[in-house]
Amino acid sequence: MNYIFKMGQRVAGLQKKKLNYSKVMERGKLISITGSSQIIIQVIGLLSGILIIRILSTKEYALYTLANAMLGTMTVLADGGISSGVMSQGAKVWLDRTKFGVVVNTGLDLRRKFALWSLIISLPILFYLLRHHGAGLMFTLLIMLSIIPTFYAALSDNILEIPLKLHQDIKRLQKNQLATGIARFFMITISLFLFPWTFIAILGNGVPRIWANLQLKKISAEYADPEQKPDPVIKKEILSVVKRIIPGSIYYCLSGQITIWIISIFGSTKSIAQAGALSRLSMILTVLTVLNGTLILPRFARIPDNSKLIFNRYVQIQLVLVLISCCVIGIVWLFPSETLWVLGKDYSTLRTEVVLNVAVSCINLIAGICFSLSTSRGWTVNPLISISLNLLSIIIGILLLDVSTLKGVLILNIFIGLVDVTMYLVYTFYKIRSL
Repeated sequence: MNYIFKMGQRVAGLQKKKLNYSKVMERGKLISITGSSQIIIQVIGLLSGILIIRILSTKEYALYTLANAMLGTMTVLADGGISSGVMSQGAKVWLDRTKFGVVVNTGLDLRRKFALWSLIISLPILFYLLRHHGAGLMFTLLIMLSIIPTFYAALSDNILEIPLKLHQDIKRLQKNQLATGIARFFMITISLFLFPWTFIAILGNGVPRIWANLQLKKISAEYADPEQKPDPVIKKEILSVVKRIIPGSIYYCLSGQITIWIISIFGSTKSIAQAGALSRLSMILTVLTVLNGTLILPRFARIPDNSKLIFNRYVQIQLVLVLISCCVIGIVWLFPSETLWVLGKDYSTLRTEVVLNVAVSCINLIAGICFSLSTSRGWTVNPLISISLNLLSIIIGILLLDVSTLKGVLILNIFIGLVDVTMYLVYTFYKIRSL
């Protein structure tokens, strides 16, 4: 009997090892598929961005940078934490197509209402900044009109992606994003060679996303019933997340583009173009953001309330992010001239600035992922605390640094980013411990 019992234990152990091996292989396959696809997508995006930098004049690219910065602000204002609320509520009912459809449609309904206020607030500011930097009235109006299709596409894409992410339907999600990237590249290539203007570049970015969203909606319908009506109870739950996030979102949509805003007010049009061109080099880091949103974030949101397991996963994610960031910064530091070559001769002198810019991007990447991991579980830092700390870091940085130059503003951003990372780490560890 003892022999049979030991044999049973041995068989059970082998089965457990086999199961663990299968899980590792499955996750490795998912990461390799997502990672390789995202590398292709981001390379296409980088090529599109470099093409825009090289074709547009310095002045046109400065206007393009301003328009893109405002588009990012408008998108954040239109979301206000709605996508985090949908992810949090969707993770509870992701196996029920009907209930999941209610959550998704409630989120989309809220997005449309938030979008109207975002347009009302943002477009007059963009009008002023474009005119301030020498854009003619007709071109200013064309740029503002060209932003609307891109903004419209951004209203729904990340919410429609949530059902695919929670069900880990990575293959079709990647195909959709890849098709968008290729269409965007060809639209920009053809249109900008004929009409090298800012509003053409913006339209080239936005129109393919609208088409891709129609395809995404069909796939999403398999997991979340699109015929369901918004629900007041779900709306209340999502808005409870929004109320905690939106003050910080409003503030961080401004502070997140602090380089552009400071230079647009106090600097020259050329400095805006330089800041925008350098930011393009950091696009490759978007691979990590997408990997987080597609693979890591949904799995982290689904982990049961086990403090030890959540702590281990969270620490593992942070260690990987720090290691990758150090490698990226080191490569750019060793080869600054080669890195700047892709931007063209107008930006070849920014050797120190390119290293600082990549450091800013890496720190902001870590801060953003820390924030998204926390909110995916419904944990949000009190806006009074987060905004107060961020404002304090900005004031201290301005007092200690020369922010009249691009270099000074980038160093300021590094300081602000480090404060944000520290705050999110401390808060998340506190929430994990209190489970």
